[in-house]
Amino acid sequence: MKKNLLILGCILFISTNGIAQKVNTDYDKEVDFSTYTSVSFLGWQEDASLNDFDKKRFTDAFKEEFEKRNLDLVESSGEMVIALYIVAEQKTSITAYTSYYGGGAGRGYRRGGRGGWGGGHSSTTYSESDYLEGTLVMNVFDGASKEQIWQAVATKTVNSKPDKREKSIPKGVKKIMKKFPIAPAK
Repeated sequence: MKKNLLILGCILFISTNGIAQKVNTDYDKEVDFSTYTSVSFLGWQEDASLNDFDKKRFTDAFKEEFEKRNLDLVESSGEMVIALYIVAEQKTSITAYTSYYGGGAGRGYRRGGRGGWGGGHSSTTYSESDYLEGTLVMNVFDGASKEQIWQAVATKTVNSKPDKREKSIPKGVKKIMKKFPIAPAK
């Protein structure tokens, strides 16, 4: 169970703030997902570190999403097996803003006179911001055949503020699961 909680925690990197989360999915269109009734977690990278509070938030969020789809979360040997992987990458955002301050109005050509534009100047403000971007890859396999049947790749900017995670973790999980081939039961 400890390993399963760690898997869920990896998603923290893509669901911790209000920046838009991008989710792309692909799946085997020949698979009848309605035949699956249980799911278990395979494993995840060992270097992910989360506190117990976030582990519980992820566990609860995924469990809720699976229950909405009438899927039981089991310790092992699920009909579907899920592997979660996270990649965190330090990035830099570059912003440049240019202000133009025009001079005098343009002068037209006159007989014997000079033409051209009046003076003016511009100012460009340039700034860099470092941020952490996390990408979660969620691979789903058929438990019996071990064949991959679904994949989600979700990317989001990381925010380390603990007070934001309580709301954003379930929202991030919900956005990933929105594209899952098994719709929530009504």
